[in-house]
Formats: sequence, C-alpha cells, structure tokens
Amino acid sequence: SSQILPRFGLMDESPDRWTKFAAAIEQLKQTAAPGVQYKVFFIGRHGQGVHNVAEAKYGTEARQHWSKLDGDGELVWGPDPELTQLGVQQATEARLAWEQERQFDIPLPEKLYTSPLTRAIRTNLITFDGAIAPGLKTTIIENIREENGVHTCDKRRTRSEIHKAFPETLFEEGFAEEDLLWDAGCRETHADIDRRARNVLDMIFDNDEEHFISITTHGGWVGGFLRVCDHRPWILPTGGQCSCLQSMCGGRLTD
Repeated sequence: SSQILPRFGLMDESPDRWTKFAAAIEQLKQTAAPGVQYKVFFIGRHGQGVHNVAEAKYGTEARQHWSKLDGDGELVWGPDPELTQLGVQQATEARLAWEQERQFDIPLPEKLYTSPLTRAIRTNLITFDGAIAPGLKTTIIENIREENGVHTCDKRRTRSEIHKAFPETLFEEGFAEEDLLWDAGCRETHADIDRRARNVLDMIFDNDEEHFISITTHGGWVGGFLRVCDHRPWILPTGGQCSCLQSMCGGRLTD
C-alpha cells in the first residue's frame, strides 16, 4: 500500500535482506562500546480516524473552531474518535505488509507499545494480531499519545473504559484512571511533545532488554520522536509504517 514504505524503509531488496539486517544489528551489539545500546523501532501511525475526515471536510477552519467541539451533527470526532472503515482497511494493509516481510524473515517486534487513544490501540491490535506476534501483549503508554490539548479528538477515555474495550492489552505502571494531561484551554508545543517522546525512549532504553520495538502512535508524536533522535523530518501518513535504528550511550541519544 502507498502509505507503507516498501520493506518498512529498508533499502535492501534482496531475498535475504532481513537476515542480513538482523546479522548487522547483532554485529553492532557485539562490538558496541561499554554503555552503548542499539534498538530497532518499527513506528506505525494509526489508520484514518473520524477526526481526519473532519479535518479534510473543514480544512484549517476545523482547527480553529470544529476541533474544539465533539462533532458537527453528522460526524463525531471527540472525545477519542474511532477508526473509519478506511482506517480499519489501512491497519489491515499494515498487517499484510508484515505478513509479506515475514516471508523474508523480518525480525518480529519483541515489545509492542501503543498510545492510549482508541484509533492507535485498534490499529495496533489489527496490525499485530496473533499471527504476527503470537502471545505478545501490547502495553499502553500515556506518553505515546498525540499532541495534546484543546482538540477533543486527543482527549482519551478513562482507564476503565479502555480496559473494557480492549481487555487484551496491558497498562504501563501508574496509568491514571482519568485523563490528567488533556487541557481544554492549552495545546502542547513541539517542546512538550519532544519531552514526552524522549521520556518514552529513556524508559525503553533503561528497562527493555529487547532490541526490536514496535510503537503505534500519531503524526505529531512521530515528529517529536524524529526530532529527539535527530533524524530528518518525515511525514508518516495515516496507516503508515516505517523502521528506524537508534542508539543510546550513557543516557545520550546518538546516531
């Protein structure tokens, strides 16, 4: 599908591409200087949500007026909108892309993380159903959520509501019942998102021994992730998937 980079961005088109890639990562790990860690991140953006349809319908006016409301009488985009039919299809295409690359021995994610917003959780569960990541449960992380505040589409459900809708998922330790981050009067800045993305990276590098990590998230958060990793900007479309190699040394992110 056009929203998914071929081979999740891997340049090598050869049949043993992922075998060579995994061997290269193993070599990096074996020869790393003390304190240096390497992780491969598979980053996915949620499929199209109802709010994306509203944004296309109203254009920039949506951000100034409609985004503060829950809907327009026809569409309901807040709080915490669902995937559209196209969004479900995009998540299914992401799963098919994984199935395609499995034929070439792509390393499967050893940890699955997602935003607490419904559009991301549902995308994650469709993408990594039992066939892709057998027995692996997804963990919901507060700081992986979208740029926050003002827009009702970015307000999450309560922990109890999320658990009822998605009982197969896990919550990070300390995940609050109520949404304590969303503020009707204040929108996050890039610096705020960057700080949250950095917190997630620190958590993963500090706590996870695994090397292949999946994160299902949002366009704004992907921007923050790329900025704190000092990568070139990349607009990931709804339902998009890409991969990224990142290292950290002594708490400092390095290329």
